[in-house]
Amino acid sequence: MEPPGFWRNPPAAPGLAARALAPLSWLWAARTAQRMATPPRIRPPVPVICVGNLSAGGTGKTPVVIALLERLAKHGPHALSRGYGGRLTGPVAVEPAHHTAADVGDEPLLLSAFAPAWIARDRAAGAAAAVAAGAGVLVMDDGFQNPDVAKSLSLLVVDAETAFGNQRVIPAGPLREPVAAGLARADLLVTQGPPAAQHTLLDRVPALTPLPRLRAELRPLEMGMPWAGLRVLAFAGIGRPAKFFRTLEGLGAEIVATRSFPDHAPLGRPVLQRLIRTARDARAQLVTTEKDAVRLPPEIRRDVLVLPVRLRAADWAPLDRALAALWSGTG
Repeated sequence: MEPPGFWRNPPAAPGLAARALAPLSWLWAARTAQRMATPPRIRPPVPVICVGNLSAGGTGKTPVVIALLERLAKHGPHALSRGYGGRLTGPVAVEPAHHTAADVGDEPLLLSAFAPAWIARDRAAGAAAAVAAGAGVLVMDDGFQNPDVAKSLSLLVVDAETAFGNQRVIPAGPLREPVAAGLARADLLVTQGPPAAQHTLLDRVPALTPLPRLRAELRPLEMGMPWAGLRVLAFAGIGRPAKFFRTLEGLGAEIVATRSFPDHAPLGRPVLQRLIRTARDARAQLVTTEKDAVRLPPEIRRDVLVLPVRLRAADWAPLDRALAALWSGTG
């Protein structure tokens, strides 16, 4: 389902629906606070880095996790995910040769290309399994609102363009918990978005000011692909498909049509066959995201171009300092 439009309203004018839903938001926030007051069930003997957010999807956590796995390669990182969208409950090590997105979820399957990846509904059990298998550091994809595993470093990912919407908690707004409560547990901000949005973010959300901040942007890996002038039908089932479409436009692709699906949505064969027919009739090439591609059947994936993106920053120092502190005894 698409998030309601009033979630994007400015904080000063949340709208009538948001105000009417406020009592339910108070209950949601209270339950989250109660859960987060629970002591961790496990304190792993290796550093645990949590990549989370306050908003319900669409902030770009997975590229941050990939960047961490790459920067921590010498420390033997393992990725740990809940496995949202998959049928397996875990703990289980993701095996790309044997598992599909329907088994373990799309994000863990994607992460397994960069480091050993685990899925577990029970995060504590998943952390224990990864450590037993030789993990030198755990990188948790999501889990910021889960207290079961003690964290060594918590990164909070923020979309610099949308920030926190109307700054209300679900269902009155997009937040999993109040801004102040979440920021109190964060060690580092990773703000993603174009320079103009980055420049005005602190003016729009002054509460972010005290935290160290990595300013980053998602950039496409073109890999020599001649996108300019290519007629494409672009489809995506991610938090904000419009960001993907905008990236393609920036590369010069001619977008003849777009199709947006909910985040993690299964892409059934009838839907895919319609996309194929539409693209053929329009003499266009099907293009999707890296995360969506892992949900495609192999026989269809061969005919779909994939545009990967990676996290890029002009200055990695804020993140590198935080990571170095984990092994220097000051983290």
